Amino acid sequence: MKSDSASYTDDLALAHVLADLADSIALQRYQALDLIVTTKPDNTPVTDADRAVETAIRQALAKHRPDDGLLGEEFGSDISGTKRYWVIDPIDGTKNFMRGVPTWACLIALVEVAADAAQEVVVGIASAPALSRRWFASKGAGAFVVFNGDTKKLSVSRVASLSDASIAYSDFNGFGDRLEAFQKMLSHAWRTRGLGDFWSHMLVAEGAVDVAVEPTLAVWDMAALDIIVREAGGRFTNVTGKAGPFGGSGVSTNGLVHDAVITGLNP
Repeated sequence: MKSDSASYTDDLALAHVLADLADSIALQRYQALDLIVTTKPDNTPVTDADRAVETAIRQALAKHRPDDGLLGEEFGSDISGTKRYWVIDPIDGTKNFMRGVPTWACLIALVEVAADAAQEVVVGIASAPALSRRWFASKGAGAFVVFNGDTKKLSVSRVASLSDASIAYSDFNGFGDRLEAFQKMLSHAWRTRGLGDFWSHMLVAEGAVDVAVEPTLAVWDMAALDIIVREAGGRFTNVTGKAGPFGGSGVSTNGLVHDAVITGLNP
């Protein structure tokens, strides 16, 4: 892996190009009356826009980064033996997209693999064109959001107690044996909101929310969010406290309340 001081300028620039491409395709299909929706084997919906976005990104990466691997939600992975690979969620929040709710985004991340097989996300973008927002980060360079053309550096909140914290989540599905503990945590929090998907975690990075919890996620749901939250000063782990986006679930916080959240989820 590159050192913390190494520049990922070119990689981030390419990620922005990919996000521009994704935004243009997805916006053309957003709220389209002829949107094609089918059901995948895991019973989750997928639209023609999801597939079109990922196809376009795959073609662009084949041209600009032919030696990098790629892991995408819709068309599988080719990352075996690669030292770097891109992780693509063409439309995070497909259910929102297909119903005309504007909280959906294309998630793009770059992962580096060390000689000991340790993996680290080094570039991430979450682009939500229907919200006129794009969040991005690269290793050692901070995290930022672009809103209506203005760029702002991100910083997590300084809330130090769960009783003063705002907690975001999607719904109560997938918590299993942790549901009772999570609901107890919510009952003692200052504020709770069922925001869900990428949106909850980006609000953590912005400092508007202090905790975001998702009990069941794939790596493409989390990779971009992981580095954006971390570069904004926060922490990103799974529900057991394992760092990174590879643990099957996502917990992002401002860092100050993270240990309390993990303890609360695992009484």
